[in-house]
Amino acid sequence: MKHRREAIPTAFRAPLAAAALVLTAHVAPAGTWLPGLRRTCFPALAGLGRPHHVALTFDDGPDPDSTPFFLDTLDRLSARATFFVLGRSMLRHPELGRDIVRRGHELAVHGWAHSRPWFPAAVRDAREVSRAAAAIRTVAGVRPLWYRPPYGILTGGRWAAARRCGLRPVLWSAWGRDWEEDATPEGVLTTVRRDLRGGGTVLLHDADLSASGRWARALTMLPELVDGIRAAGLTVGPLADHGLVPAGPGGRGQNPPGWAER
Repeated sequence: MKHRREAIPTAFRAPLAAAALVLTAHVAPAGTWLPGLRRTCFPALAGLGRPHHVALTFDDGPDPDSTPFFLDTLDRLSARATFFVLGRSMLRHPELGRDIVRRGHELAVHGWAHSRPWFPAAVRDAREVSRAAAAIRTVAGVRPLWYRPPYGILTGGRWAAARRCGLRPVLWSAWGRDWEEDATPEGVLTTVRRDLRGGGTVLLHDADLSASGRWARALTMLPELVDGIRAAGLTVGPLADHGLVPAGPGGRGQNPPGWAER
């Protein structure tokens, strides 16, 4: 006797459809992590700004064991940058957070902690992005304009959270992969230069969450990177000088794939 595959019971169809919709809304925007898709379809999200300017950005700080070295090097280079910071670290090291601003740099939101968004959690995302933005305002007295999620994974929940906080998501167009175990200063510089063009946004790290000192690779190559950018006739600075339009009070900005206005 042939057995027919049983259809999904009617009672389960609506909940399954709703779950699938939630999962799609969560995952689909994260496709912008792919560099080709981001540069082609969402250039502002890739941080493509004024063609004669390069935005220099750092993630994962502030960390008193490493961030001050970057600040000193940037001072010697007369260069300014955007630091995407973790809210928890800002509260742990408030004086360092204020020092970043005092030296002329820009603070932006990287999240509360460096967590991975495995499952949809819109309430958690909203809470953590809001807490991180509030930490920057409380510690440094400035309002952040930009948001870059940990690992660059911009889920639907994280995108919505940024919008509610009036933050514009910005990822990157060139990175150094400076966190990799076998990275070298020369390799980090080569990797950045491979994708860097005028108008691009560079991602490096001023802190190492693995506590293994991998940040030193980016620090070592930083002068050569900045000198090379300037030798090409380009200026270098923070996202605030890059020609991107910050999100307004309602967080309006470029929408991710699968995003539906409500």
